Amino acid sequence: MRFVKGKTKTVWYPKAASTVFAAGMLVYFDGSGAIIPADATSGDHIGIIQVAVTATDADYAETTKVPVTVPLEKDAEIEAEVSGTLTTGLVGTTMDLVDADTVNQAATSKNVVTCVGFINANLGRFVLNSMFENANVATS
Repeated sequence: MRFVKGKTKTVWYPKAASTVFAAGMLVYFDGSGAIIPADATSGDHIGIIQVAVTATDADYAETTKVPVTVPLEKDAEIEAEVSGTLTTGLVGTTMDLVDADTVNQAATSKNVVTCVGFINANLGRFVLNSMFENANVATS
């Protein structure tokens, strides 16, 4: 995932210890003040991590701070891969996540994103309904 439209800024947040991240993952707080990768049931997202964290990193087991791009506007758009088949008819509908990298066009129980643009059957543009500041999604 990556932001492609709207104002953003980079904020440094502590990462959860012993957690793998790929650059470009959507993240949220774990309840202890550290970020973790989003999943199919997460809500209250923070932004998109800008660096990879691997098990071989020297600080892997620590809660060091990492850069996260956060939107400054509610309508900031992300570009994301989509599981299933995205169609132009799905623009304007809400969807869930498969994981921290992928939107699930077939699931709508959490309504984490709204599709605002069709790129192709596997790639679209989305607004995050689940941002920490304006979350309005079911997270349980």
